[in-house]
Amino acid sequence: MVTTGLVAIDATILATAVPTIVRELGGFESFPWLFSVYLLTQAVSVPIYSKLADTVGRLPVVLVGIGLFLLGSVLCGLAWSMPALIAARAVQGLGAGAVQPMAITIAGDIYTVAERAKAQAYIAAVWAASSVVGPTLGGVFSEYASWRWIFWVNVPLCAWAAWLLVRHLREDVARVVHRIDWAGGALLTVGLTLLVLALLEGGHAWPWASLPSIGSLSLAVVLLVAFVLVERRAAEPVLPLWVFRRRLLVAAVLVALSVGAVLVGLSSYIPTFLEVLLGVTPLVSGLTLAALTLGWPITASQSGRLYLRYGFRATALTGAALVLVGTVALVVVSLRPTVVGVGLCCFVVGAGMGLAASPTLIAAQASVGWGDRGVVTGTNAFARSLGSAVGVALLGALVNGLLRGADATQEPERFQQAVTVALVGVVLAAVALAVGAALIPRSTPTTDRPPDRARPSD
Repeated sequence: MVTTGLVAIDATILATAVPTIVRELGGFESFPWLFSVYLLTQAVSVPIYSKLADTVGRLPVVLVGIGLFLLGSVLCGLAWSMPALIAARAVQGLGAGAVQPMAITIAGDIYTVAERAKAQAYIAAVWAASSVVGPTLGGVFSEYASWRWIFWVNVPLCAWAAWLLVRHLREDVARVVHRIDWAGGALLTVGLTLLVLALLEGGHAWPWASLPSIGSLSLAVVLLVAFVLVERRAAEPVLPLWVFRRRLLVAAVLVALSVGAVLVGLSSYIPTFLEVLLGVTPLVSGLTLAALTLGWPITASQSGRLYLRYGFRATALTGAALVLVGTVALVVVSLRPTVVGVGLCCFVVGAGMGLAASPTLIAAQASVGWGDRGVVTGTNAFARSLGSAVGVALLGALVNGLLRGADATQEPERFQQAVTVALVGVVLAAVALAVGAALIPRSTPTTDRPPDRARPSD
């Protein structure tokens, strides 16, 4: 729970401070990189961490992740410019790539499907607390102290999480020599980096039809195709392609991609949208955004009862319907925004994601054994991070293109129009979420059994 809290708080605490950071460091057009570089490094590192976790165990991997997250947080707190802050966020993302999936995988190792329904409530409580604490701290630090405290607060949490894991988690892992797919990892990292670079800078740093834009996109496609070919031949691929041959796992990946895009789309622009158009303080915009992450754990904590009674598919479809309704309502409200209206829409979206994301991941975990659970969980986390990284890149390119270099604070009407169009893109991601939920088989087979390889020491 403490380990999950590292990522949960960081997911919401930065968004409310963006206007303050931009005023001090400059570079409004570059602020989407604060989110995308973090999500990118998180996404590309997840498959490698997940493979290592199935090889050497979860504990060493999650401790490395906590260490990198701690280092990145310290570097963020010391950042002297926007490029320096972006680079530090990349390091922080490398740590999050291990922390988030390993926390979920460890919970999957310790509890069966039926037990996990109750355990989910405890994990969801972390997101519930973070949804309030994160934006509130971000607003308070930005308004009354310094935005740098957003990152310093991670230092004691990292130390506490590492100490708890070392003291309480015991694993029985058979030590076997494995081959790490470095070629696949390198191709995936460079390919996705070029893709996000082309999407974020196209139409802004250079024209879409220019050589840098076309060249980056073309090279990204070539490298990602090469990655697929390498994975087909690799003895131990970093991202096994068999994951994409199972209908349930494909559905889980599509849901995770969509959830990532919806979450980052709202988290990136809602606070700035409210502060620019309504003149609210960072604290108020943070509490408004908290409605999104507050609705999520409330429904996630109850989703166990629903999927045990009605099935994973019915629960996920119900959640997808709520996300779709909430995002459409948000587009309408954005034309004449109010704090209450935006907050209610965000709450509905969050409630829907709690019913869609958690049951889908648990179904995917339950369909495989211990040896593959790290890869399956990691693939899901990779898809969610990838959806967030590509989503923020696409939305950032769209908003920057519509603003055409204009300052959002100087031309609020144009900024409002740009964000409304971006929210339409979020609606399309919600539609993809519904498609993914519909793909879940009505009957979900499980290989779940009481854990025998990971356990609390006490």
